[in-house]
Amino acid sequence: MTTDPTGATDLAALLRSLRVWDPEITELPPFDPATAPADPLALFTAWFADAVTAGQPEPHTLSLATSDASGLPDVRTVMLHGADREGWSFATHATSAKGRQLTDRPYAALGFYWPVLGRQVRVRGPVTSAPAAESAADLHARSTGALAAALTGHQSEVLTSYDDLERASRAAWERARREPDAPVPTWTLYRVRADAVEFFQGDGERRHVRVRYRRGEGGADWVRELLWP
Repeated sequence: MTTDPTGATDLAALLRSLRVWDPEITELPPFDPATAPADPLALFTAWFADAVTAGQPEPHTLSLATSDASGLPDVRTVMLHGADREGWSFATHATSAKGRQLTDRPYAALGFYWPVLGRQVRVRGPVTSAPAAESAADLHARSTGALAAALTGHQSEVLTSYDDLERASRAAWERARREPDAPVPTWTLYRVRADAVEFFQGDGERRHVRVRYRRGEGGADWVRELLWP
């Protein structure tokens, strides 16, 4: 690790020492945009499968960007729960910071980054909430730990002490094991119905390929176009 004379980390030097897409880690596959399917969901599914096969750690993680009631942006990392004709889905408490922001401004952007292939996918569009029964089914299909975390609650609220979290978490784990179908009324499955989906394939010569899908007139069909890198 690079340090300055005081012993502190020299961030600028550390950043300069790094490289993008180290060939020992990353393989940049060719991508001919002429072969892109008419629907972005098909390409997303194929690229997601490629990322899994290539050994990308946690390929289902994504950056979720929302904005608050004043229009100020916010971003965090969440997990993809699914992608189908209804949209790209994730879940959280409706009472959390992102849940409240989606109530005020039901529009979001998602960002996926799979560095082992030098690929990114961006999704933007309006957000809708799934019915309560569907949200509950999504939660109860997941792990005991996911249910325990949901039962712990209070997401994004100020925590007075870590002891409070330990007590609440222990009680939540006990209940999750005892009641695998325990209800969590605030748990909500959200879907982003994409207005635009962009695919980025990195290139070693920096001739990156960017293909954007955007909804055409009426929103039924997709317009596919190339973008300058």
